[in-house]
Parts: sequence; structure tokens; C-alpha cells
Amino acid sequence: MVVAPPNPARSEKLEPIELPVIDLSADRSQVSKLIVKACEQYGFFKVVHHGVSDDVIAAMEEEGLGFFTKPVCEKQRAGPAGPFGYGTKSIGFNGDSGEVEYLLLHTNPSSISQLSHTISDDPKKFSSAVSGYIEAVKRLACEILDLMAEGLGVHDPSLLSNMIRDVDSDSMFRLNHYPPSSFHTPPPPHRATTTTEIGFGEHTDPQMLTILRSNDVGGLQICVAGGTWVPVTPDPTAFCINVGDVLQAMTNGRFMSVRHRALTNGYKYRMSMAYFGAPPPHAWLSVPPELVTPRRPLLYRPFTWAEYKKASYSLRLGDSRLQLFLK
Repeated sequence: MVVAPPNPARSEKLEPIELPVIDLSADRSQVSKLIVKACEQYGFFKVVHHGVSDDVIAAMEEEGLGFFTKPVCEKQRAGPAGPFGYGTKSIGFNGDSGEVEYLLLHTNPSSISQLSHTISDDPKKFSSAVSGYIEAVKRLACEILDLMAEGLGVHDPSLLSNMIRDVDSDSMFRLNHYPPSSFHTPPPPHRATTTTEIGFGEHTDPQMLTILRSNDVGGLQICVAGGTWVPVTPDPTAFCINVGDVLQAMTNGRFMSVRHRALTNGYKYRMSMAYFGAPPPHAWLSVPPELVTPRRPLLYRPFTWAEYKKASYSLRLGDSRLQLFLK
């Protein structure tokens, strides 16, 4: 089970980390450099002027919140997650748990359409909202991957994005709902302490990259040097982007796949929407030759996404996976 330490605040910084905020409408060559720098230094960054319309976002948030506010017996029609569908508290297949309920969907349109009948009273509306949102953030993910490749000096700038454009891409979409950890009246300002619990335990994302959006409620934390957990300031106008394990391997360790976790937030619910961009199962994942030099020799052996996914599913949420693929 993933559990919080007896006093979670003991290993946290009270000051939130201000991640780099990158304006995607700025000069392209400058944007690509800023993205590479953020991925090398933080493994996380935020983007604004991202091209995803407010209407698309609002439609998805409405459908997500509409589902999570249903009675438990109705939500359970969409579960148990195996891995797709509705899940609560239990995370994965190896005993991890947290204070979270979620919907996990494959991005394949037929899979979304099929599951929507167990999720919504209006499956066409739900399916349309999810498909519209996924298409929008997929375009954003491809643009960011192209900018990464350009900034790294990779000969084929579409090398990375082609993996999630592929019709057999194994990308996923997850809606997370973190209930308040207390249902009582909030304390007065001079006693504004709240109890927090682990919503989703510490982990790295195994895929290429994650496009995350949440409401204006805090809870996301990242682990910085020295093992200190630092809260990330919520920003509903931006998308939060983080490097996944596959991208760390394919950049020969230049980009960092950073441990992160989500806490419940006292007296407010938090909902997040995460798109996980992944290659097709049998895609061969290797480091581009431009990123292997005498000063930076090859770190990871080539592998397929199916291999890496199998290893991920066999381990606990917080276990390190990339070390299994070191050269």
C-alpha cells in the first residue's frame, strides 16, 4: 500500500515550486530551447497559448465532474478497472492504493465509445467530449515533441511525435478525482491547518510524456534533489507537461522523468485530467545517434514499449523501472 509518512509536511517545502512557464506562441527556436532546458532541469514545465480551446476543456470537465458526482452504485457500472474503466482507491495490480477515484480510458475511439455506455446516461455526448479533448491534447503533445526533437538537434524532428500519431499508439487518458480529506467546516484563518492524505502515491510516468490539467486546487507535488517534496502551484490557464520514462531513455538521460505524487486537499475536491502519450506496443525505442557521444555514452539498451509496459505492470507504483533497461 502507498501510505503517507506520519507527518507528510516534514519532508515538504512550504514554498511552492514555480515551474518554467513557456509561451508556445513565441519564437519557435527560442521555445524549443526553453523546453529542452526545462526538461533537463525540472522534468516538468507549464505551457500557455497552447491552442486547446476553452470550449473543449469545459466540455471535458463537465463530463468528468458529472460522472464523479454520481452515486457510487452508478459509477461502479464502469468498473472495476482492469485496467480500463472506473477504479477507486486501488491503483494498479500490485497492492498500491490511495485516496482517489478515477476513470482510465484508452485513446482508441472505439474503446471510448464502448466504455461510454457504462459511464454516462448520454454516451454520445460523453464520447464526443472525450474524443474532442484527446484530439486537442494529442495535437499539443505532438507539437511539444517536435519542439523537443528540434531543440535536441535530432535529424528527424518528427521522430518522437510519429510514435503517438501512429494508429496503434498505446496512449491513455485518465480522469482523477481526489475527494476532500475532511468534510467538516474549515478552520478559522488563524488555525488554517488541514489534514492531507496520499491521493496518488509517488511514481514516475512510464510513457513518453504527460499532458496534465487540473482545477485551481493544489495537490500535485514533485520530488526535487535531496528527496524533498515541493508543491506545484495550480494554474487552470496552463497545461502542465512532464517527461515520462520512455522519453528519458530516448534522450539518453538528458531529460528527467521525475517522481511526483498527488495529495488530497483538505476541504476542496481536486479533479485532474491526464493524457499519457505512448508509442505503439511493438515500436522499437532506441536513442537517436545524435544524442550518443564520447562524453555521453549510451545509457539504455533498446526495448519495445510492450517490454517496458510489462515491466511496469509487474512492479509497485513507486518502484524504479528504467534501471532494468540500463545498457
